[in-house]
Amino acid sequence: MSERIFNQQHELTNLIERYPGKDGVHKTAVPSLFFIRESMVTEPLYGVYKPSFCMVIQGEKEILLSKERFTYGPSDYLVASVNLPVTGQVIKASPDVPYLALKLEFTPNQILEVLSDSKMEVEPKNRLKRALFVSKIEPTLIDPVIRLSRLLDNPKDIPVLAPLFTKEILYRVLQGPHGNTLKQIVIEGSYTYRIRDVVEYIMKNFNRAFLIEELSAIANMSTASLHRHFKEITAMSPIQFQKQLRLQEARRLLLSESTDAADVAFRVGYESPSQFSREYSRMFGLPPREDIKRMREKYDQKINA
Repeated sequence: MSERIFNQQHELTNLIERYPGKDGVHKTAVPSLFFIRESMVTEPLYGVYKPSFCMVIQGEKEILLSKERFTYGPSDYLVASVNLPVTGQVIKASPDVPYLALKLEFTPNQILEVLSDSKMEVEPKNRLKRALFVSKIEPTLIDPVIRLSRLLDNPKDIPVLAPLFTKEILYRVLQGPHGNTLKQIVIEGSYTYRIRDVVEYIMKNFNRAFLIEELSAIANMSTASLHRHFKEITAMSPIQFQKQLRLQEARRLLLSESTDAADVAFRVGYESPSQFSREYSRMFGLPPREDIKRMREKYDQKINA
């Protein structure tokens, strides 16, 4: 790691420690910017990554997309270009040297604006890559991240300057080795663009049954082509994608509401409670009731520690 990057990350460390000052994911006053802090290694956490730029300042994290592992630390950044159900785990953290990171969510329109203004070249539209990637950080990318984070000290500047610094961050990522992956989400007619539409449809309708032909019509592809391209981009089939969304939502409902597992199963789209219990156990390691009991006990232990 260069001395310049070390100094840049030292400044970001101080910013993140000063603002939230406690563990968890914290939304900041800068739109779409989040600070994350964990003082110990975490259990696997399940959720959906929205299109976002993520950067670890201190510690290390592992992301599981289907069966693929992505590990990144202070020398790297991670980008998700479409909504993706993932499992994340902080694998390096301690009270003395906590895990510190930031996340900046973005929209396809912001990518389109950068491409339009910069007149950046775009590679052939049918070249497919995974919608999640890790790349090496560069000082030219950290610079606008620092300027964006510094706005928290000058809130009156946020409305004018935050969009400019966000645009610069996206510009730097688009110039990077994986930039074409990000470009493809806004190139009308590209496979990624069409799969993005299918992903959005599943996200909105995960609790109802649908036919693969229905998704093929949305993507304007044959069923075989849809299945192949969806898996190349998301690392899973449309049905596996839907299943992860259903089970993640079921777990959230069970944790936040005092409700019956069978009722939750129907709410997220399962017709068979026994099938729900089997698939839930396969994903989370325990049947619903035992898993939620264990989660609540661990939460109580953390609160009382």
